[in-house]
Amino acid sequence: MERKPHTPPRLCEVFNSYESPVYFVTFCTLNRQPALAAPPVHDAFRQYALRGVSEKRIAVGRYVIMPDHVHLFVCGGRDFDLGLWVRGLKRGMATGVAAAVPDAPSAKRAVTARATSLWQLGFFDHLLRNAESCDQKWHYVRENPVRAGLVARAEDWPYQGEIVALDQV
Repeated sequence: MERKPHTPPRLCEVFNSYESPVYFVTFCTLNRQPALAAPPVHDAFRQYALRGVSEKRIAVGRYVIMPDHVHLFVCGGRDFDLGLWVRGLKRGMATGVAAAVPDAPSAKRAVTARATSLWQLGFFDHLLRNAESCDQKWHYVRENPVRAGLVARAEDWPYQGEIVALDQV
């Protein structure tokens, strides 16, 4: 792995020890706008994730889409650019947000406006080093809808799932 500018030199050594690193990723809407818990947004998320599996060998594992943020587990090969992938996912989900807004005059204009005003800049990511770490994060994340008072049981939240079992990748 080639060292990227502005990264500590030791990171290359750490990342080279993982063939297909698994990342835990979180990103939020700007000002925590509750715009994501809608079927068109969930569909857009799933379509983007499924295209990644079939076209780019990028696997999304478990995920939870909350009204104002998203948690997911993802892995890709050595050339996987997480930042580029998350930007694409945000663009795709903005399309779903635009479709969920019935008064949008034009889907294309709405998507452009939403993509720039919908998301906080950047995202949080954490490299998972073992299955225990992944399980701990998942148990915390899957309870988010319960803690937020959106459902009584985590399994009742409709905007969650698993695209690919990452332990089989």
